[in-house]
Amino acid sequence: MTVEVELQRALAPMVEDRLFPDEAPADTALPYATYSQIGGKALTFLAGLPDKRNGRFQFNVWAKTRDEANALMRAIADALELDDVLQATPLGELAATLEPETKLRGATQDFSIWFPR
Repeated sequence: MTVEVELQRALAPMVEDRLFPDEAPADTALPYATYSQIGGKALTFLAGLPDKRNGRFQFNVWAKTRDEANALMRAIADALELDDVLQATPLGELAATLEPETKLRGATQDFSIWFPR
């Protein structure tokens, strides 16, 4: 399975399947979450290929209230850290955001995730 399939398995039920790579479609119901791979550690061996890859993933949640956005991001963090397949490690705590035009409250957090090649 791909890391994207595993992320959907682990996280989509938390947002009623409103988990999207990169960005959500216009008029998506709240709350929802997005994710992007924003780098990772490259592994190189002298002989052969490693059996795992590493990605740095950024997760973003959007909601109507600050409490809802932060609670959802914390729940996503817990699910990622407890998932046996994803082996996620937080790379810092959540950061609160505000979308000035829509007044939506957001939260973002980065994770290091190891996944099968």
